[in-house]
Amino acid sequence: MSQPYKGFVPLTRSEYETLTHLLSRLLSTEHAPVIIPGEAILGIEAVAAGISAPGRTIVNVVTGPYGSLFGQWLERGGATVIEVKVPFDEVVPAEEVAAAIERYKPSAVSFVQAEVVTGGSNPAEEIIKIARAHKLITVSDSVSAVGGEALPVDEWGVDFVAIGAQKALAGPNGISAVSISPRGWKFLESNAYAPRNSILSLLDLKPSGKGTAPVRVPPNIPTLEARALISALTAIESEGLEQVIKRHEQAAASAIAGIQALGLEPWQKDSKTYSTLTTTVRISGEEKLHIDHPIGIVAPGDGELFGQLLRINHFGANASLSGVEEAVATIAALLNQDHEQAVQAVRLVWGK
Repeated sequence: MSQPYKGFVPLTRSEYETLTHLLSRLLSTEHAPVIIPGEAILGIEAVAAGISAPGRTIVNVVTGPYGSLFGQWLERGGATVIEVKVPFDEVVPAEEVAAAIERYKPSAVSFVQAEVVTGGSNPAEEIIKIARAHKLITVSDSVSAVGGEALPVDEWGVDFVAIGAQKALAGPNGISAVSISPRGWKFLESNAYAPRNSILSLLDLKPSGKGTAPVRVPPNIPTLEARALISALTAIESEGLEQVIKRHEQAAASAIAGIQALGLEPWQKDSKTYSTLTTTVRISGEEKLHIDHPIGIVAPGDGELFGQLLRINHFGANASLSGVEEAVATIAALLNQDHEQAVQAVRLVWGK
């Protein structure tokens, strides 16, 4: 006889505290992050809504679609947005950000740390250093970068960092977080236009300033996703964050070797700016590579990049030798080429 259904056990306060501590350690910050009850795009939009206001000027770096979208949200909130934009097969030079700061005297600088859509990685530490030298608020969309690149929040002094779990962390996509510095909270609180009593209100989610544990678990935290994220972050700590980042670096380097062995080139122009999360492959003139849907971790370009590139999404569990081998073999098959030489190139770089 089957047992009666007892329902899900609610998230305990101990589990919630564990989650916040794991997130703080992941980001190397002393400050408890705000846990967002949804996919990371919600936290990113909440940051834009919280910091934008008439009279505020914000320099926004655009090296991909998400940078463009963030700028639109800032403008919707009334901010004057100064766009520093480069072609999507490049990343922004830090000196261009510095020049925009000198010219427009903004109150904040925003950028995407790593672009999985374009395969590029912006010089995050340099941008933050320049902004902090001018005493500006810094905003980093690090949803893709976290776990695949260095992100020591307190050491760098970044004020707003949006993160998600579904990329390098190999976690769920139904829960995310925003790390906010004390300066960031003051910037939010000084904005009369910041949302309140809204799903976009970060101020309504502000943790206790004294670092005391919450009386209860916030009712909007999704239980299953929270437990899945605890599991993913525990696995990250077990492997070691440095090793997780190294694994992503190995995946990127070996993927580049594999596609070059097939006679292809990366979409990104500068090898110093390749993302560790995704390798994008330039496919102009290669009609065989114009796929309409993902094949394993090989995917077509999104939006305006469709038909211009392929993405090898070697992040999370797929930041592995077997993941890259399979992806390179898939591209070889599309080209009607034998994959053995390319797979050997992958293994040589990986160190096998």
